[in-house]
Amino acid sequence: MAMGMFDKILGFIGFDETEEQQVDREREAVEKTETLQQIKRKNAQVVSIHSGRQLRVVVCDPASFDEAQNIADNLKNRRAVVVNLEKAGAEQARRIVDFISGATAALNGDMQKVGQNIFLFVPSNIDIANDTARETKEKSIFAWAKS
Repeated sequence: MAMGMFDKILGFIGFDETEEQQVDREREAVEKTETLQQIKRKNAQVVSIHSGRQLRVVVCDPASFDEAQNIADNLKNRRAVVVNLEKAGAEQARRIVDFISGATAALNGDMQKVGQNIFLFVPSNIDIANDTARETKEKSIFAWAKS
């Protein structure tokens, strides 16, 4: 309303805008908003939540300590590794688990014993959900009632 009143006063004095000037002013305003929208689109960062990469799990059954470095390399490459130590001797198995556990800890990963001489090592980008420990606890809670 104030702009309308101002335009009337300018028109009365003789300084009113011509229609061409008014159209030019409106066109400039539209161009500015379009330019701002284009800049916003260029600066917007779109991040895909779903990555195209599939999770790869490596299964290893080392017979000697020499193969432990390859397992650690898989962890460094962000792959989960299942290590079956049934072929390794007791001393070799302990050394392998110690080495890979250290590498896993250095990479902020996690480790879980899956079975007798079978271990799961995962890097920091993978979590281990362990429902078997809960089931074992539930079974053993009432062990006294079974007898």
